[in-house]
Amino acid sequence: MCGIIGYTGPLEARKLLLDGLAGLEYRGYDSAGIAYFDQDSQIRLVKTVGKVAALREMVGGGREELSHCGIGHTRWATHGGVTNANAHPHRFGSVTLIHNGIIENYHQLTEEFCLEGRLMSQTDSEVAAGVLDAMYQACGRDPLAAIRDFTKKLSGSYGFCILFEDRPGEIYAVRRVSPLVAAYTHSGSLVASDLTALIAYTRKYFVVPEDAIVRLTPYKVRVYDMDFNRVEPEYMEVNWNMDAAMKNGFPHFMLKEIHEQPEALKNTILPRVSRGIPDFTEDHIPDHLFETANRIQIIACGTAMHAGMVARALMEPLLRIPVTVSIASEFRYEEPLIDKNTLVIVISQSGETIDTLAAMSLAQSRKAPVLAIVNVKGSTIARESDYVLYTHAGPEIAVASTKAYSVQLAALYMVCCRMALVRGKYTEEQAQEFLKELLDAIPAMEAMIGKKDAIKALVTHLINQHDTFFIGRGLDYAFSLEGALKLKEISYIHAEAYAAGELKHGTIALISDRVPVIAIATQEHIFAKTVSNVREVKARGAFVILLAKESAQVEEYIADAQVRIPDIADAFTVFPIAVVLQLIAYYASVGKNLDVDQPRNLAKSVTVE
Repeated sequence: MCGIIGYTGPLEARKLLLDGLAGLEYRGYDSAGIAYFDQDSQIRLVKTVGKVAALREMVGGGREELSHCGIGHTRWATHGGVTNANAHPHRFGSVTLIHNGIIENYHQLTEEFCLEGRLMSQTDSEVAAGVLDAMYQACGRDPLAAIRDFTKKLSGSYGFCILFEDRPGEIYAVRRVSPLVAAYTHSGSLVASDLTALIAYTRKYFVVPEDAIVRLTPYKVRVYDMDFNRVEPEYMEVNWNMDAAMKNGFPHFMLKEIHEQPEALKNTILPRVSRGIPDFTEDHIPDHLFETANRIQIIACGTAMHAGMVARALMEPLLRIPVTVSIASEFRYEEPLIDKNTLVIVISQSGETIDTLAAMSLAQSRKAPVLAIVNVKGSTIARESDYVLYTHAGPEIAVASTKAYSVQLAALYMVCCRMALVRGKYTEEQAQEFLKELLDAIPAMEAMIGKKDAIKALVTHLINQHDTFFIGRGLDYAFSLEGALKLKEISYIHAEAYAAGELKHGTIALISDRVPVIAIATQEHIFAKTVSNVREVKARGAFVILLAKESAQVEEYIADAQVRIPDIADAFTVFPIAVVLQLIAYYASVGKNLDVDQPRNLAKSVTVE
């Protein structure tokens, strides 16, 4: 959600901070600001509602200034509206800070520290600044002691970067749940909420440990535990280059990432193939994890949850054990039926999704083994899960997920295949055939990317519509859930997915003349049933776009437009269908002249409840 960047060193800090914030824009935000030490070692704040470009113009008015230490922030509003006063950074007394997360007990802290009437904003973050300032004065202006005592007072999640007015050139950072990464380079010391802000300066970084204090100076980065003992951080290396975070000639990151999906699938699948079958030896995932499970619980949010829905439709008939998919934010407040024999699979692109992290912790408290499917090395979920299966999508910049969804599916399909093999549901030859068909999905995706102009043409009818409906049966229904989400996210067209067989139970009342219905019919054993449902909506005047295989036999008049995918096995049609649905959403957004990569009100990494 909120973007954080901090820098101290010989370079011009204001430019670096602004460039870093621009690199974090994809996370979603509604205001931006920086704080920096000027030439007189005084802290200056510049912040505004709107885009980083507007902030850059404001900062540009003081080009004669030099600065070598500062912090920057892009805010996604939680406490308080979108105003300049609520924008970060916040200053209170000797403390200036930026914050990602939620301080749950901010109201009690306001009363305890008598902050009412002294605050300039409506934010929990300014309350935090007031509390830290009180601690700083109480402990004789010792930063480490103040931060230690400060964190003892907080309930909730946070990632803080802090400047103290009498400590020019120094930045302090501390986190709980909310992500922070840091690095020391020949150009100085950096801290950020996301690797994309650091990659221009270094490939080596470390994840800031939870409940540890980081002190950054121009010459070093030091990490301390809460007893002020030095901690040696575990450095990691970025496995993608800067080009992966650039548009490279594409008009939008989303379109670029749609095109990157075939390569991302290869990077996720091929390193885990041995003798033609999935092999997780290098991931340190043992077969007994799959052998002993008597049920599977999948936990995720949004697009990742839709990947889980597809996996459930695939796994349950094949493995013959119950598979449940839960929304993470609901799971943690339920009384889930899990135990040590339940395989819990958590899915998160960022590895920092707070609801998923909390749900994972609940599952572990019930002694259930947890397998995490994540994209970010060293992320909190990756570090705290029992086992981790990294997807290799590289950075995904557009808020609407595309390649992350595809690689999550690929990982889940490989887990399903391996489970079927070790549980005796598949012979080795059957597992090899499954993997071959999974790999066949890659050229099928490439074929649909090649049809993007034709898909663009058929989207014209959607652009001025208020509603769109997606229908399908079985796996096709699971696919349609993600298609509806994509269209809602970036085109702002109200879209809903329905199981096609449910139409007569009320939903068909919503069908009227020229209402778009996107019908997915790729499953051969229920193809005729789905086509029957398509006839029903067409008879009521719907504008039907039919997605089916090349070989499917259907009357031309049954649909106003058709998109045909290559003839691949039913279980794997999700991969080319995903491309089609992503392109439909993309071109609908472009056709409405909207911000494709940064849709309103949305954030890439959801690190608050």
